[in-house]
Amino acid sequence: MGMDFYFLSLLLLIIGGIVSIFAKEEHKMKICSVFSGLCALLLLKPALISLYTGQIFSFEFSLGIFQKITFAIDSLSAFFLLVISVMCFIATIYANGYIKPYLNKGLNTSSHSFFLMLLIASMLSLVTAQNALFFLIIWEIMSLSSFFLVIFEDNKKEVLNAGIKYLIYMHICVIFLILAYAIASIASNSFNFTDFINALNQNRHLANIVFLLSFIGFSTKAGFVPVHNWLPEAHPASLSHVSGMMSGVMIKTGIYGILRTLFIIGLPSKLIVYGILILSIISALWGVLYAISAHDIKKLLAYHSLENIGIIGIGISVGMLGMMWGNETVALLGFMGAILHVLNHSIFKMLLFFAAGSVYNKTHTKDVELLGGLIKKMPYTSVLFIIGSIAICALPPFNGFISEFLIYAGMVLGLFGGNIASFITMVVAISALALVGTMAILCFTKVVGISFLGNPRSEFSQNVNSDSEKVMLIPMGVLALFTLLIGLFPQFIATLTLTPVLNILHLNTVSAEVFSIFSLMALISISCFIFIIILFLIAGLRFVINKKTRQYSTWGCGYDKINPKMQYSASSYAGLLISTLKPLFKRVLHIKKPKDLFPQNAYYEVKIEDIEEAYIVKPLIKLDEKILAKFERIQNGNIQQYILFGLVFLILMIIGLIFIG
Repeated sequence: MGMDFYFLSLLLLIIGGIVSIFAKEEHKMKICSVFSGLCALLLLKPALISLYTGQIFSFEFSLGIFQKITFAIDSLSAFFLLVISVMCFIATIYANGYIKPYLNKGLNTSSHSFFLMLLIASMLSLVTAQNALFFLIIWEIMSLSSFFLVIFEDNKKEVLNAGIKYLIYMHICVIFLILAYAIASIASNSFNFTDFINALNQNRHLANIVFLLSFIGFSTKAGFVPVHNWLPEAHPASLSHVSGMMSGVMIKTGIYGILRTLFIIGLPSKLIVYGILILSIISALWGVLYAISAHDIKKLLAYHSLENIGIIGIGISVGMLGMMWGNETVALLGFMGAILHVLNHSIFKMLLFFAAGSVYNKTHTKDVELLGGLIKKMPYTSVLFIIGSIAICALPPFNGFISEFLIYAGMVLGLFGGNIASFITMVVAISALALVGTMAILCFTKVVGISFLGNPRSEFSQNVNSDSEKVMLIPMGVLALFTLLIGLFPQFIATLTLTPVLNILHLNTVSAEVFSIFSLMALISISCFIFIIILFLIAGLRFVINKKTRQYSTWGCGYDKINPKMQYSASSYAGLLISTLKPLFKRVLHIKKPKDLFPQNAYYEVKIEDIEEAYIVKPLIKLDEKILAKFERIQNGNIQQYILFGLVFLILMIIGLIFIG
């Protein structure tokens, strides 16, 4: 029954995508919402059964060269099925409002709606596929469908550039996955993941190679440093519901791939484990640093995706270190924190992207320097963005705090591993995660303060006269409610991650120490409720006092009113940190010096470029262009010359075959 519901849900998505092609433009997203909602509803039952009971639903068939094809819903797949189906359904509802300004503008909304449904279907298929060849085919479908979603506004050069870069990175990613699965298939004489387990457990050296190649491939999709450059460009170039799906859901398929590889192969070598921890710490720090320096609100959120992928990577690394040290409690807490952060990040990041998209829809700019005062004109969107900001900064009583608390708990217990190496490792990891949290707070106080508080800084925000429509506010409100409910009832939500983690670790029960953590989470829940009650009491008291207070204007000493130019800018707010860490950034200055005593149009602007992009990626592209330019003469449009090239190639092939023979 479980697999019947699963395949029916996939069929509904494909039907919904095809039907939307022939529907009127204003009805396309409504159709997507209906069919994705039915899909989420159908998957709810088998996913929850698998998560809470550990039951595995599977379906097997044979298809020519593919040998035995298996699709299975185990607890790990079930968790990702829930996240993908529910979050994508919410995104399609939001899209109904967001896409309205793009209708009847000559853009291909038919392909957009179809590829949107195809992306959801491919992600759902990916997390259940148990055959390497099928997995790679579905992976490619997912990459191509998301590529077409990224380049929706293909009349813009920067959008096309971002889409092409994304496609290149995805094909680099799949090359490593093909190599990994080719080695595993040769070793096991099969394409099935279950056969990989036996073959690779007998050859640990080969298993390490497969894990390393797989990790490079999956980390490219997830956005780990140094294969992250596609992410800060693809997310801002996409429509906001697509950005939310890509950041909140799609990049998590890379995390799923890492966890599934860990389940198949088991613990890799010590060097790989420490390497992943170091890479995760660098990714988290890199992401938050460049987020602080960014002025484009969607690019800033994209860099925070990199930061949170790093946090998930730290959790996975703590889990692997626990396995390596034989400490089941550390392993459980690390993996539980990582998997729960997959859910939490998908919620608050989607909320933030949707709120940023609502701001863009009203102001037509993504530059925080040109915003300001939006809390007075878009109060609901502003409050929802602030809730998402608190959640992403891992502050109680919202959900981001809970998953990071589990990771911290695992690291603190790892301090007492009994050797100096474990102590130093955990101290470094705890310090890095604490620093990331501190800088995240700095970043979002900048965004909220500059964009939503103060006075309007330009006509972009001055011309806003209403908040977003209900079809956009309701999905954001639901996501905000999710962040609060998970923060208030963490002990219940965390149990969703327990069965997947036990399967990864091949365990049946948990230690008493883990149950004590759950008891501590219950105390956190009570503390959050008390905090909220106190907050409401203070707000009520303030309201009563203000009601009895009379306000009068005082003499302003000649001061008339605040000028927008007197306010902090995003550059000045983050300037001290950026100047302190100058070697980590490439600063591009745009200065127009004043020529008289009362200048009208002088300005000073600082733009930050990713140093990897500036000093590695761009020089490689230029070198590639220089080499390829030498072959331009070959492509001259002369058909006879092309035939001659083909003939010469055939002759050389024949000579080569004769020589080999």
